[in-house]
Amino acid sequence: MKRAIVNSALLLVTASAVAASHTSDMHAPLWVAALSPISSANAATEVSKLGDLSKFRVIVVDTSKLVDANDLAGAKKRIKDLETSWDEAEAGLKPRAAADWHKLDKSIDDALEALRESSPSQAKCKKTLADLLALMDRMSGKA
Repeated sequence: MKRAIVNSALLLVTASAVAASHTSDMHAPLWVAALSPISSANAATEVSKLGDLSKFRVIVVDTSKLVDANDLAGAKKRIKDLETSWDEAEAGLKPRAAADWHKLDKSIDDALEALRESSPSQAKCKKTLADLLALMDRMSGKA
């Protein structure tokens, strides 16, 4: 009997939340709004399928600053940290979203290659890093 009451209450709450999400009535109780599906504005703050990419993004931002300052040797050293941490995280990240992982891995490889050329081009390095940041941001729902 107790279980039936709990199940009925959950059904009522769920139905109310669904109804609230499909109505333009701004007078719905706050608890109903709190249970409604995630809005597109809230979806932008969600973590990517790969999980939290912020530690990788910090390295890319640091590397970009070095490239902007035309310190390509320093940028080459800093991006090595990205390569190492990305490779170490592969076993935990790749199974979550293999297609996303491969896209990001390819973009990381492009940035690594640009910085490791015998005579790296600052413009090419900037572009590959900007592309990498944009991809990370899209995957994290920030762009």
